[in-house]
Amino acid sequence: MQPREAFLQARALLVEHREAYGKAREAFRWPALDTFNWALDWFDVQAAGNDRPALWLVEENGTETKVSFQELSRRSNRVANALRDLGVKRGDGVLIMLDNVLPLWEVMLACIKLGAVLVPSTLLLSEADLKDRIERGGIRHLVVDASQTGKFAAMDASLTRIIVGAGVGTGVGAAPGWHGFESLYGGADDYGPDAPTRATDPMLLYFTSGTTAKPKLVLHTHQSYPVGHLSTMYWVGLREGDIHYNISSPGWAKHAWSSFFAPWNAGACIFVYRAARFNAATTLQVIVDKGVTTLCAPPTVWRLFIQEDLAAYQVKLRELVGAGEPLNPEVISQVQKAWGLTIRDGYGQTETTAQVGNPPGQPVKAGSMGRPLPGYEVVLLDAEGHEAEEGEIALKLKPRPLGLMAGYRDDPSKMAKAEAEGFYRTGDVATRDADGYLFFVGRADDVFKSSDYRISPFELESFLIEHEAVAEAAVVPSPDPLKLAVPKAYVILRAGVEPSRETALALFRFIRERLSPYKRIRILEFGDLPKTISGKIRRVELRKRAAEQTHGPAEFREDQFPELR
Repeated sequence: MQPREAFLQARALLVEHREAYGKAREAFRWPALDTFNWALDWFDVQAAGNDRPALWLVEENGTETKVSFQELSRRSNRVANALRDLGVKRGDGVLIMLDNVLPLWEVMLACIKLGAVLVPSTLLLSEADLKDRIERGGIRHLVVDASQTGKFAAMDASLTRIIVGAGVGTGVGAAPGWHGFESLYGGADDYGPDAPTRATDPMLLYFTSGTTAKPKLVLHTHQSYPVGHLSTMYWVGLREGDIHYNISSPGWAKHAWSSFFAPWNAGACIFVYRAARFNAATTLQVIVDKGVTTLCAPPTVWRLFIQEDLAAYQVKLRELVGAGEPLNPEVISQVQKAWGLTIRDGYGQTETTAQVGNPPGQPVKAGSMGRPLPGYEVVLLDAEGHEAEEGEIALKLKPRPLGLMAGYRDDPSKMAKAEAEGFYRTGDVATRDADGYLFFVGRADDVFKSSDYRISPFELESFLIEHEAVAEAAVVPSPDPLKLAVPKAYVILRAGVEPSRETALALFRFIRERLSPYKRIRILEFGDLPKTISGKIRRVELRKRAAEQTHGPAEFREDQFPELR
C-alpha cells in the first residue's frame, strides 16, 4: 500500500467511528510507513483544486486574511523554492520565532516539504534562551519577527537570517543582513523534492523544560507528529469544513497540535483572532461573529470566559475541549449551563500527541481527562513498576504508538530511562476508576504548570543562586486564581544580606532582566529551608505551605513593587 493510501485509510476509520469510541479503539491501527512527507503527500493532495479556506486570520482592527488550501499550497511552494535557493537543505535546523501571522504557516509547510527540521520558538524567549537553542539545536537558519531581531545581534554571522514584518528587501532597511520574507514569494509555484522523505527522518525539534537546568530537546519525525495527530483530530472531534479556533501561542507544542496538524488532518479551517492583549468579551464576540464551530482553549482562558455572561453569546460551537492542565469541574458546569455544551478534557505531552481524552459522543466524568485514545495503550505503574489503579502514566511500547517522539536528541540516556522495561513513562501520575477513566494527580517530579506553561523549579533555583545575595533557594507552585499557580521562591540569603524590601526589589529586577516572562518568579520569601537529616530540602513541606498560603514575615510579591511596572 502506498504511504498516502495507508494514511488515508487510518484517517477514514477514525472519521467513520468519530462517536463510536469502542469500535475506533478496537479497529484502529497506525499506518505502516516507509516514506512519508505530510506536506506533499497529504496537504498538497487535499489542496489540489480545493478553494475552501485553510487559514483565516482576523486582526483586532477588523481586517482579515483568508487563504484557501489551494492557495496556501502554492504559497508554501514558492517559499520552499526560495528557501532552497538560500541554502536551506534537508536536515538543516530552522528556528522559527513568529507570532500568528500568515508566514508562520507558509514557512512550516515549506520546511516540511524541504525536509528541514523545524524548531518553533516563542516570542517570549530571552537572548540566553535563544543562544542555547541555536547551539544545542544545530540551527543554521532563522525566520524571525521584526520585533525580535535585536536578540540575534551577537549570534553566529553564518546563520541565514530572514525577517518577517519589516517590509524590507534583502539586506536593506531597518535590518541589515536580514532577508525580507516578502522576497521569498518570488519562488516558483511548483515544487519538486530532491529525494523521498523517510517517515523516520527528523522533522520537528521542541525544547521543553524538565527537571534539569536546561530544557530537553524533543525530536519528532515525519510520522510521529503529522500522522500521530490523528489521535488529536479524533479527540477534538474535528470534521472537514469546520472552523477551528485553538487559543495558543506559536512556539509551544499545543500550537502544532491544534493550530496545524490536527485541523488539517481533518480538512478543517484554522481560525485565529490576533489581538495585542487577550480580552474575554471581545474574543467571545469574535467566536460568535465568525461562526467558529470547534474551540480548544487552556483552563486559564476558560476561567476568564466564565467571568462573562456566557449565555448572552449565541455561539455556533459544536465541540469544546481543554488541555494543558486539569479543568476545574465548576468551569465545565458553568459552560454547560450557559451553552449546553460540555468541555471535554484531554491529556498528552510535547513528547506525544493526544494520548488520553474524552472524545465526542462519550460520557464525561467530572474531573476526568478521559480514556486512552485510539492507537495508545495506557497503563498506570506503581513505584515497583507493576500495573496499578494509581501510578505513573505509561504507554505500552509493543506495539509502539506512532505519536511518540523519536527521542531526546541531546541525551539518548533520558529516552532509554523513559522507555525502560517496555513502557514509555510520562512522569505524570493519575488514578483510574472501574470504567477505565483516568484522573490526573500531578507530576511525579516537581515540575508544575503556570497558565499553560510548564515550569521547572530546578531551572529557576539554578538561576537564582547566580545572584550574589542568594545562598540557596527552592521554588514551588503558589496558588493563583487566574494562572492556577505562579512560581514562589523560598530563599536563604548570604551572610550579611538583609531580608529587606530593597533585597527583594534587587532580586525581582534580576529576574526580570534575565528570565522570560512566562517563567518569572512572582513571590519571594526569605528565611530558612526545611531539610531532612541528610540535608535534602523538604519540598513537600514547602508545597504545603504555599498551597495553604501561609505567609512568612519576610514575603514579597512582585506586584507590590510599582518600580517594576
